[in-house]
Amino acid sequence: MCGIVAYIGAGQAQPILIEGLKRLEYRGYDSAGLAVLDDAGLRLARSVGRVANLEEKLEKLGGFRGTIGVAHTRWATHGGVSETNAHPHRDDRAGICLVHNGIIENYASLRKYLEERGHRFTSETDTEVLAMLIGELYDGDLEAAVQAALREVTGAYAIVAMCEREPDVLVAARKGSPLMLGIGNGEYVLASDPSAIVAHTTQAIALDDYNVARVSRDGFRTSTVDNIDVTPRVMQLELDLEQIELGDFPHYMLKEIFEQPAALRNTMRGRLDTKEGKVVLGGLNSLAKELVRARKIILTAQGTALHAAMIGEYLLEDLAKIPCECEYASEFRYRNPIIEEGTVVVAVSQSGETADTLAALHEARDRGALALGVVNVVGSTIARDTDAGVYLRVGPEIGVASTKAFVGQVAVLTMISMFMARRRFMSPEASARMIAEMEQVPDKIERVLSLNDEIRRVTERYVERNNWLFLGRGYNYPTALEGALKLKEISYIHAEGMPAAEMKHGPIALIDDGMPVVFIANKGNQYDKVINNIEEVRSRGGHVIAIATEGDEQIREVAQEVIHVPEVADSLSPMVTVVPLQLIAYHAAVLRGHDVDKPRNLAKSVTVE
Repeated sequence: MCGIVAYIGAGQAQPILIEGLKRLEYRGYDSAGLAVLDDAGLRLARSVGRVANLEEKLEKLGGFRGTIGVAHTRWATHGGVSETNAHPHRDDRAGICLVHNGIIENYASLRKYLEERGHRFTSETDTEVLAMLIGELYDGDLEAAVQAALREVTGAYAIVAMCEREPDVLVAARKGSPLMLGIGNGEYVLASDPSAIVAHTTQAIALDDYNVARVSRDGFRTSTVDNIDVTPRVMQLELDLEQIELGDFPHYMLKEIFEQPAALRNTMRGRLDTKEGKVVLGGLNSLAKELVRARKIILTAQGTALHAAMIGEYLLEDLAKIPCECEYASEFRYRNPIIEEGTVVVAVSQSGETADTLAALHEARDRGALALGVVNVVGSTIARDTDAGVYLRVGPEIGVASTKAFVGQVAVLTMISMFMARRRFMSPEASARMIAEMEQVPDKIERVLSLNDEIRRVTERYVERNNWLFLGRGYNYPTALEGALKLKEISYIHAEGMPAAEMKHGPIALIDDGMPVVFIANKGNQYDKVINNIEEVRSRGGHVIAIATEGDEQIREVAQEVIHVPEVADSLSPMVTVVPLQLIAYHAAVLRGHDVDKPRNLAKSVTVE
């Protein structure tokens, strides 16, 4: 769960690498490092902390000059956070330098073998083991040494290597961790995602698993680890540089919260046909008959995407009347799941690279399931490894705490549910009514965003409290889970989300005088039940922050704080009710002085198990 960037061309490598690291810093930020080859050999610098610390160190060193280099920003897996454990790593004999994302599972046995061969390790990382292994196998051909080494390792990797003895060559490879090659005019940029490439070129190839790329200034060659030639597919990056700039916002998270209306309109554009009362999903048209005949749907995801998938479970059962299960991908992959004929598995992931979700998807496909993907990143691994799918189209999400991707995932799962429902039980009139309501959701989110200052003031009154509860029922139980997760992720306040009715079966013991309890209490078919749950909290001294429907003034009699949101159909309400919860989390983090976009211990794309 780190960021790789590498460059070879006519320009100076260091500024290009630093720029790329800054764009990738959201992927990991406990340490960073950079290596450049020049006429004198390998120049390497590493530092603990943010990329800015590495910049300062390079400035003190006088900078590195050279037109080929590799760089890395780390999120620790093997070994603590230290300069010694930071990437790049090098072998101790052949002058090979390596950056690596992923986990080498058999590193311990490889390390023992290499120590017996006389190699001496300076770090605790699995990456140094891989660098030494390549060095051990090197015989004048870096590409061949990388291929041979990768045939000996198990686990996940995205790597870029360079060698002092071959100063005009980069060799890259991937398995289970993303890596792209940007193709410019006489220059090439390798990176973990497009954000580090688009400033230089919009032409790129996404390496597939077990692919190796040998890149020189004259061109590139792609093959497998067994040295079989591969013909890559060059794609156009659908990313505007302006989309990944901060603009006038203080943080990417706030920018992305405020982008949600526009992002949602983009998600729905061309997919909702009000006149015909149907949803048009080009990515699913070829499988429409199989989906109609499906006997069971399994949604699998992790983190925020799991909460969206839980809402999808409610939607598919409610609208399409089809049995549905929602599974933690990390648990699903290690169980013995029952995949019967007619089972459809839907993998939900913003990045399309989430390791656990990808592994669950492969397990389901191996057992005969029809596989669909709901992802944001075009060309990602899940998008390529599924039978069909639907893109979110919400634009790049840089903030580690997901916001607009969650709303996009819920919107796409809503449209998939309606796509199936219309072909199964839903009448054209009912479908048209729901489509019309869905088209109004972006405007309703804008009205919630206008309450930003009010939400900040509410948050300020409770920000010093270290324990919060988030409660909801029905469609908004997963929304409550998402609200609690957001608060935990970026403010480091302990928070729990749960069904409102579950509270009295044990968690009610946690409530003490003044404890903030956030209720999603919008008007819906369980509104009266939620009011009863609020009374249970009040009687025990808890302070209620209610997310209520506009016009509901009666709720002020039972809640200390009320944040009104526009009225919306129950099945569409999570896309609206989650927005004040996102803003509460954001303001709590800012008020507590935390780095909103780079919360401790977290990385954006979890590409390791």
